[in-house]
Amino acid sequence: MPLSLLDYFVIAAYAGVIAGITWFCGRQRATTADDYFVAGRSMPGWAVAMAMMAALISSNTMVGHPATAYQKGLILLLGSLTLPAVLFFVAKVIVPFYRRTIRMSAYEYLGRRFGLGGRLYASICFMADRLFDVGVTLLTSAVPVAVMTGWPLFNVVAGLAVFTVAYTMLGGMRTIVWTSVVQGGVFMIAAVLIALRLLLAPECGEPGAVLRAAWEGGRLGLGDFSFSWASLFDSTHTTQWLLVLAYTVNWGRRYIADQHMVQRYLIARSDADAERGALWNGLLCVPVWAIFMLIGASLFGFYQLSGATPPNVADEVVPHFIVHQLPAGIVGLMLAAILAASMSSISPDLNSIATAFTSDIMGHFLPQLSDRARVRIGRLAVFVGGGVALLTALLMAPKGEAATIMERAVTVAAILSGGMLGLFFLGFFTRTATRAGCYAGLAACAVFTAWGTVTAGAEPLIDLGFNFPLNPILIGILGHGVVFGVGYGVSRLVGGHVPPDVDQLVYRRAPRPVA
Repeated sequence: MPLSLLDYFVIAAYAGVIAGITWFCGRQRATTADDYFVAGRSMPGWAVAMAMMAALISSNTMVGHPATAYQKGLILLLGSLTLPAVLFFVAKVIVPFYRRTIRMSAYEYLGRRFGLGGRLYASICFMADRLFDVGVTLLTSAVPVAVMTGWPLFNVVAGLAVFTVAYTMLGGMRTIVWTSVVQGGVFMIAAVLIALRLLLAPECGEPGAVLRAAWEGGRLGLGDFSFSWASLFDSTHTTQWLLVLAYTVNWGRRYIADQHMVQRYLIARSDADAERGALWNGLLCVPVWAIFMLIGASLFGFYQLSGATPPNVADEVVPHFIVHQLPAGIVGLMLAAILAASMSSISPDLNSIATAFTSDIMGHFLPQLSDRARVRIGRLAVFVGGGVALLTALLMAPKGEAATIMERAVTVAAILSGGMLGLFFLGFFTRTATRAGCYAGLAACAVFTAWGTVTAGAEPLIDLGFNFPLNPILIGILGHGVVFGVGYGVSRLVGGHVPPDVDQLVYRRAPRPVA
């Protein structure tokens, strides 16, 4: 169904607001690395929270979460609810530690703790993981746009990539933060409007009828809670326990060891603002996730009761509903919300990739680079990263009855994590961890991950006879344990280099007050 003139007007109005903010913030062009990458460390706590929310609440949420709920129920909800607990620890322990230890990159810490090898490994793993995630976000943005407009998916993905890369290259982190505030507001308005339309749908009967149908169809269930040894070895079915474990580890890795989150702690004007931003972020994200999962379950009920024809692919269920069931003008607002979610997530992620590349790689090998050269290299890194993300999006395109984008993304992201949480914990919680132990742990994790990736599943890429026997989602989770266990064991057995200032680089429990 083609968009109306009113829809195009709404989209143009949104684009105009974003362009205005970009122009206003960009009047003083970012010429120093601190301005371009960490906004001069000047952001208030509430803006930090919105910027952090933008990193997680993307078009993945608007398309991927409802698609999973529509197909399999609320199986991702409990995993999302573990975020506030993780963020409490992060706000109280990790945020102040980073703000006193590093200047720009999270992997500066690992360089001080374990040397250049640990820093480069961590930075490269992060860039690979973020490029994959940006590709997924591009795809989950392009799918609804293609469905709503009828344009070919390839053209939409390419257009979104080009537009977002250009927007990111021109704006620094300060521009990204303030546009994220507006984009987050548009996104939340869209969530409420879709939910109300479904709950009050007159063609389905009395208000709330879609929820009853969703309950009867099993779409309000939280998943399989069976707990058995055999469930660990089922490569085709993931129990709720494994999903919760995967999500908890993933939150820990993202907020403790990933540059795209650590960078947001550094943009705050004070430690207190950074801590508040982390805590408020959890309070903002969880309700939005829950609403979109409820939307997915309600869409199942809607298509059961209304007689309307559902889409063939689960990942198209939200845009299909928007185009066929919402009035002109509101459709344009929904499309603007999708674009807002995409831009507010992809833009800072590409900036963080550029920060890691500029600081950890170019900054080490070419330490005499001027601030102006670092900004130029950062912009070039954004351009190249956008191209890689575009290829990733095309490879992840949905196909028929295949698992939803979000299900596949959780597994792949766990593998790409490269044991980063285990490496950080090895350095942060153990004073005796050595450089030799770090390298041994990373080598063991690389071998383990490669073996697990090519041999996992009912139809492995390579059959070695001693294949990875567990659910593939455990590859990434166990990788963190491999890094920590091997690293700690080798450190204790063979020793090695420990930095002279190690006491400043490990966790120190606050002394108890004297009675």
